[in-house]
Amino acid sequence: MTDAQTGLSIATPVIVIFAIALYRMGVLQRAGVISAVIATVGIAASLFLQR
Repeated sequence: MTDAQTGLSIATPVIVIFAIALYRMGVLQRAGVISAVIATVGIAASLFLQR
């Protein structure tokens, strides 16, 4: 596993957890959380598989 893949493996869950925390605090709406999670996972999967 390269350094980039390791970074993606660490950063993706952090972004998802942060989005959920913002939703629980009332900062984000449900649609915002869903779109953020889908975009994050999609981008991470794309970059992870390209390497």
